[in-house]
Amino acid sequence: MNKIGFDNDKYLRMQSERIKERIAAFGGKLYLEFGGKLFDDYHASRVLPGFKPDSKINMLAQLKEEAEIVIVINAADIEKNKVRADLGITYDLDVLRLIDAFRGYGLYVGSVCMTRFAGQPSAIAYQKKLESLGIKVYRHYPIAGYPSNIPFIVSDEGYGRNEYIETTRSLVVITAPGPGSGKMATCLSQLYHEYKRGIKAGYAKYETFPIWNLPLKHPVNLAYEAATADLNDVNMIDPFHLEAYGETTVNYNRDVEVFPVLRAMFETIMGECPYKSPTDMGVNMAGYGIIDDEATRVASRQEIIRRYYNTLCQKRQGNADDEQILKLELLMKQAEVTTADRPVVSAANTKAALTGEPATAIELPDGRIITGKTSELLGASSAMLLNALKALAGIDDGDQLIAPTIIEPIQELKVEHLHNRNPRLHTDEVLIALSICAATDEKARRAIAQLENLRGSEVHSSVILSQVDRNVFRKLGVNLTCEPEYQSQGLYHN
Repeated sequence: MNKIGFDNDKYLRMQSERIKERIAAFGGKLYLEFGGKLFDDYHASRVLPGFKPDSKINMLAQLKEEAEIVIVINAADIEKNKVRADLGITYDLDVLRLIDAFRGYGLYVGSVCMTRFAGQPSAIAYQKKLESLGIKVYRHYPIAGYPSNIPFIVSDEGYGRNEYIETTRSLVVITAPGPGSGKMATCLSQLYHEYKRGIKAGYAKYETFPIWNLPLKHPVNLAYEAATADLNDVNMIDPFHLEAYGETTVNYNRDVEVFPVLRAMFETIMGECPYKSPTDMGVNMAGYGIIDDEATRVASRQEIIRRYYNTLCQKRQGNADDEQILKLELLMKQAEVTTADRPVVSAANTKAALTGEPATAIELPDGRIITGKTSELLGASSAMLLNALKALAGIDDGDQLIAPTIIEPIQELKVEHLHNRNPRLHTDEVLIALSICAATDEKARRAIAQLENLRGSEVHSSVILSQVDRNVFRKLGVNLTCEPEYQSQGLYHN
């Protein structure tokens, strides 16, 4: 059974209080850079059991009368159609998704800012699209010598050239579809313009990881390094905080490296720097929400293994390199964990070896491990999913939930009419067929009712699954890993 290790309500309460304190400290206006994900923060929920994926947005919803959102997107990312790996959509589409989601929580989205705008045709077209939807768009430009040439950056030719983003609320949240979007630069540019106008404003950063008041090599912080292996982020002791206060805190290399520059910028813009260290800039209270340290350690070690397998698959697909793999192997060693500590790996691979076909295994929240094998009717993941639902519903393993007479017409539709080469049912097709059976069959109805109880389960496949199956498992809240191998030997895989 997964243990709860995090008090989400306490965290939300403390976090909103800290943000209000920071707003007041700067005279009533704060630019808050939001690192990580505001929505669907499943990494945090995996390494901090009890953390709810929508915690951050719910916390902001408590401040909705004071807050407005500015979404930042790098114009170069628009031009190259950069994709969010977790959702499979481009950054420009994710901006639209984020706007809809914020509005769904009653939050005010003031505008979108395109950073590093250099006349990219796709960015110009995107601006016209947003404006046709009634969304304000501002442009920020590349600055020569950024971030080291401070006299030029903090001048009318640097930040002063950027368009001033009109804001009306005391809390301005700067967020983005992903890293490298220019959130911090947008905040500092706004501070420059505000002070030129005689308006007092401040800056703070809300980054959940690394957790500053946990040890440097705590598995929660190591799991953050694993999650950002592609960015080459490294956790480190904050030397500025140690020098200023004699206290050891954890930050990450990019903030530590850029802090002297930020401090000089603050001094130029505001007359003095309000912070003595990168840790001071943060408003993260996640460490205070941990109520069972061992539970978070166990969960974080599992996350590191998952990240390792996911990166192996990305390398197989041409989207990662050996350096990332080596870094993750080092993190696994530091966390004192191996792939053998993920029980579903052995279960799936053993089943595959016995059958000579792809196999999948699931570890249910109660610890039971259920497997599925490839057959003429079903793919391994579909078979495993049905077997797991039967186990949860207390249905005999030999009972059929979907009769072959129902599966075969679906296969005929796929092959004869939709011209698919694989007749086996994917997980989404199996769930649709099971839902149809549930209208007249009590056992199928009981099985469907167990879908919610799959949330938090661990799954491993002996081959890389299709995007369809990966999406289904993601929506079910299942943590999936795969061996870095394809089922077929072809060059094209979809």
